[in-house]
Amino acid sequence: MSAVMLSAREIRSVMTWERAIDALREGHRGARPSTEDLLVRNGPFSLFSRGVVLPGHGAGVKVCSIFPPNAHREAPLPTEDAIFVVIDEATKSISCILDGPEITRWKTAADSALASAILSADDSKTLLVIGAGPIAAALAQAHVHVRPSIERIMLWNRTARKLDEVARSLARPGLTIDVVTDLDHAVSQADVISSATGSTAPLVKGRFLKPGVHVDLVGGYRPDMREADDDVMAQADVFVDYTDTALEAGDVAQAIANGILARSDIKGDLFDLLRAAPARSRKTTVFKNAGGAHLDLLVALAAKDAKDARDSG
Repeated sequence: MSAVMLSAREIRSVMTWERAIDALREGHRGARPSTEDLLVRNGPFSLFSRGVVLPGHGAGVKVCSIFPPNAHREAPLPTEDAIFVVIDEATKSISCILDGPEITRWKTAADSALASAILSADDSKTLLVIGAGPIAAALAQAHVHVRPSIERIMLWNRTARKLDEVARSLARPGLTIDVVTDLDHAVSQADVISSATGSTAPLVKGRFLKPGVHVDLVGGYRPDMREADDDVMAQADVFVDYTDTALEAGDVAQAIANGILARSDIKGDLFDLLRAAPARSRKTTVFKNAGGAHLDLLVALAAKDAKDARDSG
């Protein structure tokens, strides 16, 4: 096998937010993907795989090993490890194997940022990022990339001290970074809200939202998870990145189960948005970032192409 191997360090050396977002933008102007998942459980261990065929781009498989007890070792280890395998469009051979968590970081934040570039207000000034996980800083960076009008980033997490490193990584001239403790007040001030947590109880409450705010929901990938309450979903135009995965995510699934949202109320996914972006209004928008292997594939191909271009240059 002659597949190229790309480590996390190598991916970071060639990727930019512009490159990742452009890859998703162009990819969503083409054909829709075919996907299939595999989940094998053995006690606390889970082996998860998600495969995709995306006409015009090839195919890919994400393989993920999940073992939560690693977090409780005397010397803690990551609870999740993953790779992403790219299958060449023409030859159907394995062309590249990439570090899974690093591809996930780029594609998740680029996914949210692409939607924000279409749905959030052009003059957005204040961004609120909820959560302190490895994706928090990436989300902040990507949102600011598409909305350079942002002047202030508020950071909130249940354990505020976990935000120190995130705040330091975002610091730059002309940008105010505040670690906040009153979440409801922060929600009321934000023009863009990006939440990436494992919460099972809503954190973003609709009664505190500013008119015209854009709410980006990244966590809540399981049906029992929830980041925004029914009031958020009821007052907003709701969009998703990929309908098949979004319908299984708690913010959408629970709103439908509670009679707040019907499947037909979802205004569209990224494929729809890239074909016919809605006229911007001052109405609240919600974007459910639920993921999909086609997103990983598009960003993985962008990373591989960038490395090939650099090496041949």
